[in-house]
Amino acid sequence: MVISESRSDDEPDFDGTFRAHYTSMVRSLGLACGDAEVAADAVQDAFTRAYARWSRISGYEDPVAWIRHVALNRVRDHYRHASRGRRAFDRIAHRDRTDVAPPELPPESPGVAAALAALPRQQRTAAALFYVEQLSVREVATSMKLSEGAVKYHLHAARAALREKVSLP
Repeated sequence: MVISESRSDDEPDFDGTFRAHYTSMVRSLGLACGDAEVAADAVQDAFTRAYARWSRISGYEDPVAWIRHVALNRVRDHYRHASRGRRAFDRIAHRDRTDVAPPELPPESPGVAAALAALPRQQRTAAALFYVEQLSVREVATSMKLSEGAVKYHLHAARAALREKVSLP
């Protein structure tokens, strides 16, 4: 059994509207903004939005005008965002460069580095956050999106594995 939407004959169908207006809309907006790709993206987005609301938009006096309006807004948004990005880049580019030396790591024996590298990822991450960054168990749990009990387990397992592999003074 096929159920079809009831649509009056005077309401345009989406496919026909798309076929009749997509290409000309992309051309006109491409000429207006100077970038065919931006225009095509904007028109595609406008038609996508129209499709999602077609039952309402098809009842408008001029659905194509609504689609064109949305496409123009999308073009404006694109250039507004691009302009903000350029201004931010210019601000950053004119600042004095700040070079920060990497922190010096404590001298380690090659065995410690290899033992740390051999730990499973969760244990290695928990140990690094807890011992190097000096985070609390709660902070490590929040950072790793784990329970505090899971972090305690990973720290315990990491210490046990390191104890077996490395003899520390």
